[in-house]
This record gives sequence, structure tokens and C-alpha cells, in this order.
Amino acid sequence: MFKRPIITLLSDFGLRDSYVAEMKATILSICPEACIVDISHEVRKFNIRMGAFLLARAARYFPKGTIHVAVVDPGVGTE
Repeated sequence: MFKRPIITLLSDFGLRDSYVAEMKATILSICPEACIVDISHEVRKFNIRMGAFLLARAARYFPKGTIHVAVVDPGVGTE
């Protein structure tokens, strides 16, 4: 039996622009049957610890095999 892959997303992108939609569109173009779950896109900019905390807290509730994607800019090279 084929199971739809679950992919969670967590980022510091915010929701005021198209970045989250672009990320989801890319995932769905590769895997149209994916079930995408947003954990948060409101991680404070450059706050890797906050992102790690939210991801660790939420990830334990997802089934084994869930793919977790986290994007938080660490500020390296950012002006």
C-alpha cells in the first residue's frame, strides 16, 4: 500500500511574500501526492535556537518517516 509522504515546513520566511508558496510548489512539482504541513513560518529572523525548539517540539507528534524541512537563515553573509 502506497502512503502519501508527509513533509513538514518550518522557516523564518514569514507570510508576507511568496517564498512559502514557492517552496510548496517546488515540493509538489517533485511529489504531487505529498501532504505538506506547516509547523511555522514565523521563526524570528536568524534565531536558529527558536527554530530548533519549535521543530523538536512538533516533530515528535508526526509518524515515523515524516520528512522535516527547516530553513532559518543563520545570518552568515547576510547584510
